[in-house]
Amino acid sequence: MSQLKGHFSMLGANVMWGMMAPVAKMVMAGGLVAPLLMTDFRIFGAAILFWLTSLLLPREHVPLPDILRLAGAGMLGIVFNQGCYVFGVGYTYPSEASIITTTMPIWVMILAALFLGEPITWKKVGGIVLGGCGAVLLVMGGHGSSAGMNVTNPVLGDILVLTAQLSYALYLTLYKNFIKKYSLVTLMKWMFTFASLAILPFSLPTIIATRWASITMAEAAGVAYVVLGGTFIAYIFVMIGQKALRPTLVGMYNYVQPIVATSIGIWMGLDVMTPVKGLAVAMIFSGVLLVNLSKAAHRHKPTPVDGDVDGQR
Repeated sequence: MSQLKGHFSMLGANVMWGMMAPVAKMVMAGGLVAPLLMTDFRIFGAAILFWLTSLLLPREHVPLPDILRLAGAGMLGIVFNQGCYVFGVGYTYPSEASIITTTMPIWVMILAALFLGEPITWKKVGGIVLGGCGAVLLVMGGHGSSAGMNVTNPVLGDILVLTAQLSYALYLTLYKNFIKKYSLVTLMKWMFTFASLAILPFSLPTIIATRWASITMAEAAGVAYVVLGGTFIAYIFVMIGQKALRPTLVGMYNYVQPIVATSIGIWMGLDVMTPVKGLAVAMIFSGVLLVNLSKAAHRHKPTPVDGDVDGQR
C-alpha cells in the first residue's frame, strides 16, 4: 500500500510540474514577472503555506544538527533546483528544457549507486533508456508549441536547466534516508524557510523594481497555480513518493512531464495526437514499469523508522 501511494503521489507531482512549465513561461512572457520574481513567488509562497499548515499539526522538535541538514536540503532541492530551472526556462525553448529534464533519472541512478550502494541492473538501465527515448521522441514532435516564445540565450538556459536536474538528483540521493525522521510538513517548512533566506538578498532589487499594479488577473492566476499547485501540493506529493520509493524510481517519473506538456498543447489546439506520440507515451510508461520491476527496486524496501508502522507514517 505504501508503494502504491508513492506511485500515485509521484504521478500527481509530475503532472503538476508538467503543467507548470507552459504556465510559468506564459506568465514570464508578459515581461512584468521576471524569472527571479517567479522563483520568489514559489519559494516565499510555499514557505508561508507550509508554516500555516504546521500550525494545525502537532509540533515536532528538530535539533540543531538536523536543522542544518535541512538547510542543505533546501539549497539542493529548492534554491538551485527551482531557481536554475525557472531561469533556464526563461532563457531557452520549453521543448529543449523538457528534453534536458529527461536526463535527471540517469543522474539519480548514478548517484544512488555511488552514495547508497543501489545496484545498477539491466532492467533499470533499460527502463531509463526506454523512457528517456520516449520522452525525447515526444518532445521532438512538439516544437510548434514554442512558436512566439521570447528566447534570449538558449545555451545558458540549457545549462541552467541541466544544473537544476543535477541539484535535484543530489537531493533525492543524499536525503533519501534522512527525510524519514520527520513529517513532510516539518521537512518542507524548514527547507522552504532556509531557501527563502538564501534567495532574499538577491531578490530585493527585483521585488522593488516590479510594477505590481500592472500585473494582470491572468498573470496573477498563473502565479497562483505555480505557487499552490506546482509547488505546495506538488512538493507534498513528491515527499510522500520519496519516502515510499527508491530514488531511481522517483526520478523516472520526470518522464511524465513531457506527456503533460504535449497533452496541454493538443488541448489548446497547438499540437495534434499522432501514432508517433502514442508510441512515445507507451515507451515512457513501459520504462517506468521496467524500472519498477527491477530486482533492485524490490530488494530495497523502505525500512520502518521511529513513529512508523510497517514503514508507513
